[in-house]
Amino acid sequence: MTKPQDKLRGWAAARKALLSGLRFTSLRLRLVVVFGLVALTAAVSASGIAYWLNREAVLTRTQDAVLRDFQQEMRNHASMLPVHPAQDELQRTAGQMANSSQRFSVLLTAEDVDGKMITGNSELDTFTLEDVPLSLRKAVNKQQPLSSTNKSAYHLYWQRITQHDKSYLVGGARVIDGSTTGYMLKSLEPEAKDLNSLAWSLGIATGLALIGSALLAQAAATTVLKPVHRLGIAARRLGEGKLDTRLRVSGTDELADLSRTFNRTAEALEKRVADMSARDEASRRFVADMSHELRTPLTAITAVTEILEEELDAETGSVDPMIEPAVRLVVSETRRLGDLVENLMEVTRFDAGTARLLLDDVDIADQITACIDARAWLDAVELDAERGMTARLDPRRLDVILANLIGNALKHGGSPVRVSVRVEGGELVIKVRDHGPGIPEDVLPHVFDRFYKASASRPRSEGSGLGLSIALENAHIHGGEITAANSPEGGAVFTLRLPQDVSELLAGDRRGHDGATPGNGTEGTAG
Repeated sequence: MTKPQDKLRGWAAARKALLSGLRFTSLRLRLVVVFGLVALTAAVSASGIAYWLNREAVLTRTQDAVLRDFQQEMRNHASMLPVHPAQDELQRTAGQMANSSQRFSVLLTAEDVDGKMITGNSELDTFTLEDVPLSLRKAVNKQQPLSSTNKSAYHLYWQRITQHDKSYLVGGARVIDGSTTGYMLKSLEPEAKDLNSLAWSLGIATGLALIGSALLAQAAATTVLKPVHRLGIAARRLGEGKLDTRLRVSGTDELADLSRTFNRTAEALEKRVADMSARDEASRRFVADMSHELRTPLTAITAVTEILEEELDAETGSVDPMIEPAVRLVVSETRRLGDLVENLMEVTRFDAGTARLLLDDVDIADQITACIDARAWLDAVELDAERGMTARLDPRRLDVILANLIGNALKHGGSPVRVSVRVEGGELVIKVRDHGPGIPEDVLPHVFDRFYKASASRPRSEGSGLGLSIALENAHIHGGEITAANSPEGGAVFTLRLPQDVSELLAGDRRGHDGATPGNGTEGTAG
C-alpha cells in the first residue's frame, strides 16, 4: 500500500525533473527568449509612451475646448444677470449656457436680494454643489488682489474627477462685480473610450510585435545555429576517430572563420595522429622483429645453459667450483631473458590486435590446481573453489593470468596465498589474497603499468615488470577486468572478473563488426 509520504516524495521528484527539463539549456530557446524580452520591452515602452502622449493630447484638447466655451458662455450670459438675480433667471441662464456646442452641464449659484443662496441647474438633480470639489469652490470664490500682472479679481479653475468609475472635467468661474458663480461638468467618457480603444490597439500591436520577434528570433537562431550544429556534429565525428571530417565553408563571417579554423585543426590533428601511428607501428614492428631475432640465438644459448645446468646438478662435479656461481648466474639470467622475450612478443600481439582466443569448457578448480601444481606452489597456496564450476574461456590465457597473480602474491606478499572462486551474476570472480604488508597507496594506480616495479615497502623484483600488464591484457581479451586493492584483514587482494561464457561476448563483437551471427566454433578474434 502506498503511503502519503511516498506520494509526496514522488510528486516532489516529478516536479524537480520537470523544472530541470525546463532549464534554459538550449541556445535556440535562449535566443528566442532574449529576442522576445527585448521586443517586449521595446514594444511596451513605445506603447506606453505613445499612450501617454495621446492621452495628454486628447484630454488637453478636450478640456481646452470645453473651458474656452464655458468661459465664453459665462461672458455672454452669466455676466448679464443682475447682482442679485431671481431663481427663475438663474435657471433660464443655466439652460442657455448648457446649449453650447460642448454640451456640458451648468450649475449657477448667487445671492438673492435677501442674501439667501439660490442655485440654477441646467439638469435638475444631476449636477449639484456636492459634485464640485471643495478645494475648487474655494479657489473659484477667492478674490485675488489686482496688480500689473493680475488684471482680474477672479479666475477660471478646473479639475478632473472620477465618479462611479467615470471621468469628468469640472470647471468654475465667478462673475466680476456680481454674486453669480458658475460651474460646469463635462463627461470625459467618450475620450476614455477612445483611449481604451487606443490601449487595446497598442496591446495588440505589442502582441504582434512579440510574435514577430519570436519568429524573427527563430529564423535568426536557425541561421546562426545551423553552422554551430554542423560544427558540433563534425566535432563528435572527430572525437569518434573520423579524422578526415571537414566542414563546408561559405561566407566571410565569424562562423566561416570558425569553420576554417576547425578544418585546419582537424587537418593538423589527422597529420599528427598519422605520424604518431606510423611511429607507434614502427616501434611495435621493431620490438616484434627484435624479439623474433633474439629467439634464434636465445634458443642456442638456452640449450647450452641447460647442458651447463645438468653438469651443475650432476654428481660427478665436473664444473670447477670457482666458476659454479658464474654458471648459475648465466643459467638464471638466460631464463629471465627468455621470459622477457616471450613477454615482449605477447605484448606486441596485444598491441597489434592479433591475439586470439582458443575457447574450451574449463573446470575452474581443476585449472587452478593444475596451474599451482605445475609451478610447485601446492604447499604455499590455499584454494577455495567448488568442484564442477565450469566456464567457457581460453585455458592457456587463464593459466597465464593465474600464474602471474599467484606468483606476484608469493614474491611480494608471502605465503600462504589464498585463492577463492565464486560465480556472481554470470561472472566468474577469482580473488588472490596474500598476507604481506599490502600495496602502498601511491603504487596502487600503477601496479598494472608495463615495466613498473614497486619499491619502498616491497623488495625489488627480478622479473621484467610485464607480468601483471600481460595478465590484465589477457583479462581484457576475455571481456573481463582485474583490480588491485588492500584487504581490511591485511595483505593485497587481486580480483579477476571474467564472463562465464566468453563465446557470447565474441558473438556480440562479430555481430557488431560484421552484421552477422557466428557459428559455434571455439576460436575467435578479440582486439
